[in-house]
Amino acid sequence: MRRELLPEQSPALLRELHLLTREGNLNADALRKLKQVNHLVGLLRPAMDELQERHGAPVVVDAGSGNAYLGFILYEVFLKDAEAGTLLNIEGRPELTQRARERAERLGFSRMEFQTAHLEQAQWPERLHLLTALHACDTATDDALAVAIQKGADHVAVVPCCQAEVATQLKESRQGVDPTLVMLYQHPWHRREFGSHLTNVIRALTLEAFGYQVTVTELTGWEHSLKNELILGRRVHKENRPARAKLEALLGAFGVRPKLTRVLGVEPTPRTPPA
Repeated sequence: MRRELLPEQSPALLRELHLLTREGNLNADALRKLKQVNHLVGLLRPAMDELQERHGAPVVVDAGSGNAYLGFILYEVFLKDAEAGTLLNIEGRPELTQRARERAERLGFSRMEFQTAHLEQAQWPERLHLLTALHACDTATDDALAVAIQKGADHVAVVPCCQAEVATQLKESRQGVDPTLVMLYQHPWHRREFGSHLTNVIRALTLEAFGYQVTVTELTGWEHSLKNELILGRRVHKENRPARAKLEALLGAFGVRPKLTRVLGVEPTPRTPPA
């Protein structure tokens, strides 16, 4: 079991999170969750090291935190022994928030904060340095990304899940779209899969348009999760006009405008009907 842990990670926390059995073993489901979260934590290590060096007291937000596995592990690895820094978990289900708050009190994780709210209604800190969203469903990922961009978050890491909005828009917005492109999603199965892919392409390009350097990669192997696309963003500029133009053209080409672009005021390039 030790080989599955990060250097700063304690079996005590994993027992508290019910990822370890009383005998100290990992069952298959717990192992899958731990590998996924620990891999993400490892990928976030450069960002956290940079933030702690630059800001001293970084504000980390886990949006749609669920059981807060990611939040607890981030806190233990990076903030528990640091002099300062706050980790805010935002979750819409009050029973999960209460359970996580009680767990943090038992562990003495005094700089973990909890808020019960859906992301659209959440009270966000005025400044945040890292925003994560692990499997925030459908447009909840857009809510998280929009706040990150609006607040000028230094780093962003999202693992999207269950994207459905764009697939619906593809079905309803075929007029003026190149018939050759429509062939990519004329069947419902393809429309769902293509819509999911297009959603994440738009999200990555939106981050670029607002000045982020973006990496899109696999979080873990397919044996652990089918929803494992990871979008990482690091803010390097205020804006990127060429990326903005590409984003507007992409929206116009497919006749879609997902929530993230609506919230941020990105308008599609007007479509020219095919000859």
